[in-house]
Amino acid sequence: MSERFPQLFWGMVALALGLVLSALLAAGAIRNIKRANDEIAVTGSAKRPIRADFIVWKLSVTAQAPVVQDAYRELSGSSQQIRAFLKASGMADSLVTIDPVETLRQNRMLVNGTETGDLAGYKLTQRFTVRSADVRGVTALSQRANELINAGVPLVSPAPEYLYTHLDQVRTQMLAEATRDAKLRAEAIAKSVGSEIGAVRSAKMGVFQITPRNSTEVSDYGINDTSSLEKDITAVVRVSFAVK
Repeated sequence: MSERFPQLFWGMVALALGLVLSALLAAGAIRNIKRANDEIAVTGSAKRPIRADFIVWKLSVTAQAPVVQDAYRELSGSSQQIRAFLKASGMADSLVTIDPVETLRQNRMLVNGTETGDLAGYKLTQRFTVRSADVRGVTALSQRANELINAGVPLVSPAPEYLYTHLDQVRTQMLAEATRDAKLRAEAIAKSVGSEIGAVRSAKMGVFQITPRNSTEVSDYGINDTSSLEKDITAVVRVSFAVK
């Protein structure tokens, strides 16, 4: 029995060492697999100031009368004044769109607010739209719309819409800038933990945000501001890099 004990003892030691070695090898393999799957996901962005290069100015005039012919004569007079105003201001006919007259029948209302089927009159509306690349000129013209109101024209004139028409030309450039920004961010994060970034695993483009200058407004669906002349355009991308 004393002769078998050393053999049994050393056998158990060898088995234990084998188990420890196997565990170490397995742990190393797990670490390697985990490292191979490590990645850094970052968001990069790029912003540029832009200026609207196209303007849309909408105007409308309305007339109401018990008889449709009377409403039309009143509307025609106001429409002629608007046309004359635009022409005198140097606005080419090709820049002005005039929609067909809209006619709305109006029924009498009872004191309690209930609408009856009895005819009370007609409401006619004429709409004008000015579209031009002369942003400064049309802006100045829209600010003179009160001249028509002072002349008795029942004008409705919302603020002009300011558009940027070269988005497609800068989209690719800004996405490249946003991707470079994402790479710099990923490199900084990896360096802080003693690693390096590898190849791009995935990249997803975010929505473009066109906002008034210096605005902090953001939307998941994107923003396309038309109220301001001076704007900022922001591109966002989310990129995942392998870690090595």
